[in-house]
Amino acid sequence: MKIVFTAKGTDMDAAMDPRFGRTEYFVIYDEDTKSVESYDNRAIEGEAHGAGPKTAQKLAEYGAEVLITGNGPGGNAGTALKATGTEIYVGAGDMTVTEAYEAYKAGSLKKA
Repeated sequence: MKIVFTAKGTDMDAAMDPRFGRTEYFVIYDEDTKSVESYDNRAIEGEAHGAGPKTAQKLAEYGAEVLITGNGPGGNAGTALKATGTEIYVGAGDMTVTEAYEAYKAGSLKKA
């Protein structure tokens, strides 16, 4: 299963980014292969409108099954993510990616 985290860096030690649409990076953890990759999302900062849906589209391209973030996506992005079957968990804004993963596994994040 692929789990995507909104982050301020590119690895599991990075601080979580509480934002979704304008997150700096995605850290993508594949539970099956235990591999970690990242995606630089900073180019989205130049978008005046539609950052959330464009970011949601990128997650769909990566095959994300779970999104873990701080505040959660806005309405249009949330709708787009739910249409792809992506589960959304919020409340990880003050954690590292590793801490957020552990909180998810422990069931202590809120499902949006």
